Amino acid sequence: MARDIYQLKVTIVGTKPPVWRRLLVPGSTSLLSLHGIVQAAFGWEDYHLHEFEINGMHYGTDDGQGFGPRPRSERGARLASVATEGTTFTYLYDFGDGWEHKVLVEKVTPAEPGTTYPACVGGRRACPPEDCGGSWGYQEFLIAIADQQHPEHDAMLDWAGGEFDPSAFDPGDFAQRYRPSGSGR
Repeated sequence: MARDIYQLKVTIVGTKPPVWRRLLVPGSTSLLSLHGIVQAAFGWEDYHLHEFEINGMHYGTDDGQGFGPRPRSERGARLASVATEGTTFTYLYDFGDGWEHKVLVEKVTPAEPGTTYPACVGGRRACPPEDCGGSWGYQEFLIAIADQQHPEHDAMLDWAGGEFDPSAFDPGDFAQRYRPSGSGR
């Protein structure tokens, strides 16, 4: 059983109103597993590359393209070894759209017996659709779907699967989406 549980608040930078999730994650979780946890909490589809930046260090998977310095392995880096209570760091998903997530370690507490971790225990608003163009594109998407007279209203709704409720959020969705990777958690 996990000993220390990190309460994280993960917010997508540039979304208005803010899109965020509150997660409870064992300190022994690898950053690679944390990536999967964040993906499940927001409903991202894990179609794109990602990277963590913590205290000036980059952690991720080397894409082999030679852009910038090679990131450190996220597989071996544990949350408890790179962050403490009060630490803020960045999780970047989809280098093209540039979905920047601010991660705040709100507190570190002992594990509660009988509680399943990781868990999503709070949040607000629906995750933006994949490939909508980052925070700026998401704001444009919201404007278009809110205005039936907008020239892109129908096309945007069709692209989003016919409907999109930006206020929708259910923390129970996490348990349905999260699949442990078996890759170092």
